Amino acid sequence: LGYGSDLDIVFLHDSSGNELHTAGPKVLDNSEFFTRVSQRIIHYLNTYTSAGILYEVDMRLRPNGASGLLVSSLDAFAEYQRRSAWTWENQALVRARVVAGGGEIERQFERIRSGVLARPRDAGKLRDEVREMRQRMRGELDKTTAQQVDLKQCRGGIVDIEFMVQCAVLLWSDEHPELLRYPDNLRLLDAIAQAGLMPGEDATQLADAYCAIRHYINHLALQEQPNVAGNDVLVDERAVVADVWDRFIG
Repeated sequence: LGYGSDLDIVFLHDSSGNELHTAGPKVLDNSEFFTRVSQRIIHYLNTYTSAGILYEVDMRLRPNGASGLLVSSLDAFAEYQRRSAWTWENQALVRARVVAGGGEIERQFERIRSGVLARPRDAGKLRDEVREMRQRMRGELDKTTAQQVDLKQCRGGIVDIEFMVQCAVLLWSDEHPELLRYPDNLRLLDAIAQAGLMPGEDATQLADAYCAIRHYINHLALQEQPNVAGNDVLVDERAVVADVWDRFIG
């Protein structure tokens, strides 16, 4: 999470059984109650104050995206991830972490996350899907021109590193459960290298490039500038990332 990043939030509940309503003076169906709570949380996060906004909130990662329910049960979330989710939605699950709730619902979520990420996959098909999604994103979002480079979306940019890490987790976590332990790129790169799944030099160079690009993007964000810079910025780092991408994803 960098300066100026939005929050990708998924609201889940573990309500089940026959008594699916609140017990207060005004009885509400649980789905309505959870939706109201979620809407209030989003409102608090999005409210503009004299100091600015706390966070932009993006809810498109919930099951079925913008057309889906604001809040899902754990069972419905698990079913969606196993049967209907696109590969990029499974990729997003690599970075997912519980930020509120805890206890049994956190343990249930971690079981769902681990089960989805560690599902055996065809390596060639997965790499094709990751490459196609990355090309689509670059075509829609990359602001690189002859004079400037989009440090997030360009070839060799920070999203390329994130996609390689996520692809590695989806490829190998069934045999290397230690890859399920962390949601962040740097510790995952170290774990991938420690497991012998990527040359140590490649993992180190990707980690160094990630830190350098992230530092530059954070600097721009603190000045309220977009993620673009001159074409002469971080040339070596972007070249390293592009080279590893070509060898790892193809």
